[in-house]
Amino acid sequence: MQQTTFSVGGMTCAACQAHVERAVQAVQGVSQVSVNLLLHSMQVQFDAPATPQAICTAVQNAGYTASVAGSTTPEASTDPLKDTETPRLLRRLLASLLLLLPLMYVSMGHLMWGWPLFAALADAPMALGLYQLLLTIAVMVINQKFFISGWQSLRHGAPNMDTLVAMGSGAAFVYSTAVLFQMAMQPHHAAHQLHQLYFESAAMILALITVGKTLESRSKGKTTDAIRALMDLTPKMAHVYQGNQWVDIPAEDVKEKNIFVVRPGESVPADGVVVIGRSTVDESALTGESIPVDKGPEDTVSAGTINQTGALTCSATRVGSDTTLSQIIRMVENAAATKAPIAKIADKVSGIFVPTVLAIAAVTCGIWLLQGESFGFALARAISVLVISCPCALGLATPVAIMVGSGRGAKAGVLFKTAAALENTGRTQIVVLDKTGTVTAGQPQVTDVWVAPDSTEKELLGVAHALEEDSEHPLSEAVFFFAETRNYDSLHVHDFAALPGSGVSGTIQSKPALGGNETLMAEHGLLTAAAVAQGRAFAEEGKTPLYFALDKRLLGIIAVADVVKPDSAEAIIQLKQMGIQVVMLTGDNARTAAAIGAQVGIDQIIAGVKPDGKEAAIRNLCQYGKVAMVGDGINDAPALTRADTGIAIGAGSDVALDAADVVLMRSTLMDVPAAIRLSRGVLRNIHQNLFWAFFYNCLGIPLAAGALIPLGLTLNPMFGAAAMSLSSFFVVSNALRLNLFDPAAPQQSRIKNVITLPSDLGGKEQDITELISNTEENTMKKTIYIDGMMCPHCQAHVEKALGGREDVEAVEVSLAEKKAVVSLKQAASDESLMATVKDAGYTPIRVEA
Repeated sequence: MQQTTFSVGGMTCAACQAHVERAVQAVQGVSQVSVNLLLHSMQVQFDAPATPQAICTAVQNAGYTASVAGSTTPEASTDPLKDTETPRLLRRLLASLLLLLPLMYVSMGHLMWGWPLFAALADAPMALGLYQLLLTIAVMVINQKFFISGWQSLRHGAPNMDTLVAMGSGAAFVYSTAVLFQMAMQPHHAAHQLHQLYFESAAMILALITVGKTLESRSKGKTTDAIRALMDLTPKMAHVYQGNQWVDIPAEDVKEKNIFVVRPGESVPADGVVVIGRSTVDESALTGESIPVDKGPEDTVSAGTINQTGALTCSATRVGSDTTLSQIIRMVENAAATKAPIAKIADKVSGIFVPTVLAIAAVTCGIWLLQGESFGFALARAISVLVISCPCALGLATPVAIMVGSGRGAKAGVLFKTAAALENTGRTQIVVLDKTGTVTAGQPQVTDVWVAPDSTEKELLGVAHALEEDSEHPLSEAVFFFAETRNYDSLHVHDFAALPGSGVSGTIQSKPALGGNETLMAEHGLLTAAAVAQGRAFAEEGKTPLYFALDKRLLGIIAVADVVKPDSAEAIIQLKQMGIQVVMLTGDNARTAAAIGAQVGIDQIIAGVKPDGKEAAIRNLCQYGKVAMVGDGINDAPALTRADTGIAIGAGSDVALDAADVVLMRSTLMDVPAAIRLSRGVLRNIHQNLFWAFFYNCLGIPLAAGALIPLGLTLNPMFGAAAMSLSSFFVVSNALRLNLFDPAAPQQSRIKNVITLPSDLGGKEQDITELISNTEENTMKKTIYIDGMMCPHCQAHVEKALGGREDVEAVEVSLAEKKAVVSLKQAASDESLMATVKDAGYTPIRVEA
């Protein structure tokens, strides 16, 4: 299936949009079409036999122009964000007003209110009529686009808003011209027939519609300010090292692995890694975070950010369209170019709107004639119906709000990939949070140090620093860096050895040293009752206790844990205040998950879940309500795809970002309630726009037709034109209010349809594993009991080792129960399974079928 974006020219209203969609949908092979009236763009998903040329031909046969976006044709090469329409409309409007003023002075000022006029002209009814005729023709020539577009669309069987305007103005002009001929044939009645002329209405309708078009165009231009601001961030030049010298080249010519330098005040030309230098970088345009970020060697920098203090020498990693900035621009453009599900109602109405209005106008004229009214009166009512009807307001109600909302989100570091994602996020009832890297920082840190009575902190940390320096275990790095920050005298270790599943050993100052888990210390008879109690207390809090000993003497315990992000608890409080159920989903054991949940205020926890199980758990939760899954890792991708809305933390893996519907650039949970609040604000704005568009037409058309004349209410065609010209302007202006919306500000509003999850959703760990398992009942299973696993990293290591076997279909490792449940594709011996565990560095105890 191929997806291509096209540039479409000639569309003026929602009826045009609907006609283009119908024409392209009729092309064989086309599966989906989305036309954006605001950007004059079209996204098409198609397969053979459809081709881009066939799609362009279908659009052209419908009376419009089309070309593949990015081609060299005039339609595609024009910048869709550049406001070229407003200046043209302003020139037309000024010229129309200059001619309209003398016309209105005669037709309204002199004839209705008795304003003075030259005697030679005042006493010559035919001269007054010809004077109005000539000025009206001039106004119609200036605004000929209405007549050309209206006629072309009518000729192709798809009348649009221009058709309504052209028919209303044209009918008034033709009728007035006929009256003028009658005045010439009956000179003695000419003075009385002057009041039957509608030349001023024909001209005024065009001028007032142009006023509305100008205001609408200018407001529409402001809706793309966010995208234009992002595009303005795109760096123009780069200072690159080439040919043993530094040269300035266009930023788009930077290649991957090029070395470039960014001086203070300059924009970073490509995504890269700092090689030399230290500085602070302003990333607010990408992340919405106003505080500059410190950068040094091995830190990453993003294109479009501003270097502030020192020079940075960097190596390019992503260039051109692959940079973070380019991806953000594409996301915002895609969100604006796609169509939200809520727009379907307006689309259906727009498709039949103009023909319906034409029919109502004809019926209105006929009814008044049958009532015995003059043709002039009946025609005035029909013209009022034509010019007050506004399909544009319907067509713009959704896309302008989507455009402004997605742009506002980009400024706040919240990126919605599609309009559907922007709409669905606000309907969320359940938020499911991954633990590691989402609720927690994803990097183990030392949380506590317990020193044995006959030892000191200096001695404990000195031994720990020496032992963990050469260890490759993820927890060792946390201990090593923590000990290094204390600046104690360095100790040197000899005869270092890793003890898989237990810890490390070595010789320090000619004395045997050990570091590892409780089992290792018990084997050497080094545990004390106080140490056991303290170690288990740490474990109950979800921390991993690491014991250290020197010369057969226990020195103390260092507790390591993946700490909670500072703002996670506040984000969860805000979600609950919004009426949203919060669930934590993790592969960690139930004890660790419960400890983290207690810290941040999450009551519903599903623990011990593997990647395939996460997807199944999300599928199970979807039966209770609309689910948003928040994650950052590769293992979260299936769950992000399965959820109604997938939300990826920005610092996560590329796979997670690709699978998600919403990307949070700042990697903070506070942006989850912010994204939901923004989506709700956009939804409210769309509902307001749609209500106004429907209400305006439902009230305006009967009023224009004369349904309220018995109550003394009537509508002059000129006032109908004025009302029409302001309706679209109102819709666009209402959408622009979203620029003032602050998604970070907590709001007290709750969703109306709050749901309640079962209190035993988490259940026991083994029950959850059983609940979410998607393994068939007839699959062969074996349980391997393993000694030596002491943390989630060990758990993942065992899972990876067993999962890499060709005869293994699925693996579920329980750290709490020290076992691995293996689902086999074919028979496998117990000895081979135990050998795999042993090769991974752990001790298999037994295998049960």
